[in-house]
Amino acid sequence: MTPVPVPAVRTLAADLAQVPPGEVVTVRGHVHRRRELSAVAFLVVRDRSGLVQAVVDRAGGTAALPPEETPVEVTGTLSTNPKAPGGHEITAPRITPLGDPAATPPVEIWRPALTASLPTLLDHADVAWRHRTQQARWRLAAQSLRAFRETLDAQGFTEILTPKLVGGATESGAGLFAVDYFGREAFLAQSPQLYKQQLVGAFERVYEIGPVFRAEPHDTVRHLAQYSSMDVELGFVRDHRDVLDVLVGVLRAMVQGLAQRAAAELDLLDVELPRIPQEVPVIRFADALALLGADPAEEDLSPEHERELGRWARAEHDSDLLAVEGYPLAKRPFYTHPWTGPQIPGGPWSNSFDLLFRGVELVTGGQRLHRHRDYLSALAERGMSAAAHADYLRAFEHGMPPHGGFAIGLERWVSRLIGAANVREVALFPRDLHRLAP
Repeated sequence: MTPVPVPAVRTLAADLAQVPPGEVVTVRGHVHRRRELSAVAFLVVRDRSGLVQAVVDRAGGTAALPPEETPVEVTGTLSTNPKAPGGHEITAPRITPLGDPAATPPVEIWRPALTASLPTLLDHADVAWRHRTQQARWRLAAQSLRAFRETLDAQGFTEILTPKLVGGATESGAGLFAVDYFGREAFLAQSPQLYKQQLVGAFERVYEIGPVFRAEPHDTVRHLAQYSSMDVELGFVRDHRDVLDVLVGVLRAMVQGLAQRAAAELDLLDVELPRIPQEVPVIRFADALALLGADPAEEDLSPEHERELGRWARAEHDSDLLAVEGYPLAKRPFYTHPWTGPQIPGGPWSNSFDLLFRGVELVTGGQRLHRHRDYLSALAERGMSAAAHADYLRAFEHGMPPHGGFAIGLERWVSRLIGAANVREVALFPRDLHRLAP
């Protein structure tokens, strides 16, 4: 018998529709499902693009068929079958394992929906992320990152990478993870904030995507000890409203990118894309408290306040986004610029904002101080050491433009986007108060 020729190029499951029936094809992937009937066995193979079915004649025996999740190469003749995954199947297949037989997975990857508990999914994240609904969540994150980068690149921003091992605090001494650094104490960076400000003096517009670390002992469905931060800083702003305009433009582009490139994932997860009107509503912090009937002496919004404001923005402005500006200066980091807008009773207020997304804080941003003398005053007022920030402050001695920026938490963005009950559902390998593995 003449051996079946093996194509030199692998064909993805999604590309089989372009191959004429009767052609010999080779696919590679994991065994997704193995089903045995009286006369034939079906081996469904999963690759990164989808599923394809191979039909095995049981007359030759099925004992040697690899178990589910084993990586395999399948070569055979392509034929049309409307009932098969993708409308195609491979007949007379030659099946070659590409690794050891897989052990039984802790979760059933072949099922349409995962029924395992969240702790089980997190304990076995390496396997659970093979499931298509799990993958769809991260594909939304990946496409969000892609649109974030493309939008800022088109606006003249430069991507930067800043140190994650630092000698001191970014914003305060609280919430730091200490590490041994060649016999000295160092810390995992809470934020690239100080570095991205310095680099505004060099590149004018910068952004970074990277991990940040917060040691606050939060044990909530909203917080992680390590998360992915999408940071932006831009120079020559008039005030925080210029920063807010860039932020809204970025989020609008991210939503458009998802609609264009992740339609299948949005459909699978039944995601309603955010409503972003032409003019995103903005409310001053003091006015928000009055709207809520809250104590005017409050210095921040509670989670319930945020949820109520989110409902108000949707009902009154048909918007899933709401910017709250003018927070109390004392509750913002030392580098925050004081309020420069129309006088508001009380205060002092700040040129800063939070952007709420469907009733949850998604972004904090604002205008920064840019004069050296203002930094010295701000640090002194808070009892902080100028000497401890000498490396940071040096840039402001050499001239820095008015500037500002923001940071978006990637995992929080995706969790709110899909309506996840817990941010850990969208983190690949979450780190929190209790979890340091896998």
